[in-house]
Amino acid sequence: MSSKKILIVEDEPSLVFTLQDTLESEGYDVSVVSDGEAAIEKTKEVKPDLMLLDLMLPGMSGYEICKKIRSLKYTFPIIMLTARDQEVDKVAGLNIGADDYITKPFGVKELLARIQARLRRASSYSKSGPLEVLKLGNVKIDLKDSEVIKPGDVTHPLSTREVEMIQYLVERANQPVSRDELLEQVWRYEYSTNTRTVDVHISKLRAKIEEHPDDPHYLVTLHGVGYMLKIN
Repeated sequence: MSSKKILIVEDEPSLVFTLQDTLESEGYDVSVVSDGEAAIEKTKEVKPDLMLLDLMLPGMSGYEICKKIRSLKYTFPIIMLTARDQEVDKVAGLNIGADDYITKPFGVKELLARIQARLRRASSYSKSGPLEVLKLGNVKIDLKDSEVIKPGDVTHPLSTREVEMIQYLVERANQPVSRDELLEQVWRYEYSTNTRTVDVHISKLRAKIEEHPDDPHYLVTLHGVGYMLKIN
């Protein structure tokens, strides 16, 4: 089996050395760049299985890089590395397509655990599942190719997390699903995950799959309970 490819986007030499040495000792195929333009080009070149992305970079920020990667329809997991510990920064990262974040300074064991979890989940959802295509009105959700297609051929890429959420909600279609249930089954209560994170992801997913996100017809909120995916 070929090694999983990890792209590190970081401009702090000492951290790069530690990350690269640690990951290569774990058997990963590691590439390193230090700025946004190089990150985009290296992504196209090596097609990584996962990206470690620093938030504060010269020129193009980690936020901008993440948005660009997702706009190019790459759905591999992105873990943001940030010295900030404010919820607003974390929520902003999740909103634009990051799958996880870890605050500097962090322990190597914690980072490795997060990488393994993200790669394991990405692998499980890269295979064809029992449901490959879901139609909600005029919106087509292609779970195999991880994208949403709206009228006018407007497309939105789906992250691994979003595919997993949809799969779980489809399995419980027309039934209420609580935030805690989503945390347990989709997030596995990872680290500092909380119900606010669930709400952020639901809002982002709703914007992609609903024709009118402000007045959702399919992914609805059940106040005091959680959410429900309505499929006729």
